[in-house]
Amino acid sequence: MDKVSVPIRKASTFLLFPWGLFSIIIILVLNVALSDSWFGKNWSWIALVLIIPAAILENFKIGYTTMQIMFLKVIYSLFSFLVVGMAFGAALAGWQLERFQKITNIERIKLPWYVLLALLIMLFIDIAQLFSMLKAVKRSFMQFDPDN
Repeated sequence: MDKVSVPIRKASTFLLFPWGLFSIIIILVLNVALSDSWFGKNWSWIALVLIIPAAILENFKIGYTTMQIMFLKVIYSLFSFLVVGMAFGAALAGWQLERFQKITNIERIKLPWYVLLALLIMLFIDIAQLFSMLKAVKRSFMQFDPDN
């Protein structure tokens, strides 16, 4: 029998791009660069403009169960948790130095409540999408199960 060659299609860049991680980094950069002036006044619509499209674009990845997309989704989610954890840690360390060690003339990262809320929402979106992706993987593996 002749082997039938199945063309291997590469996933599009749109599916491989880390929309959630990109949104988290933009929120942190805007907070650090423009925290006292423009970002503090316009945080609500900026967070919406960054969170809603990132959630929608990341949600498109759930239906695609290629190993490359799933692997990159997990890696990007881990990087998202790492970046948010480092930001929380830096903000907490600066707060601890000012509050308990009485060191006042230091540069520190200040994360207002709205930045914390935006980062937590992005992490919850990542968690929900990881579970949805795992459900899709289970569904695709169940198709190959001869007992089912």
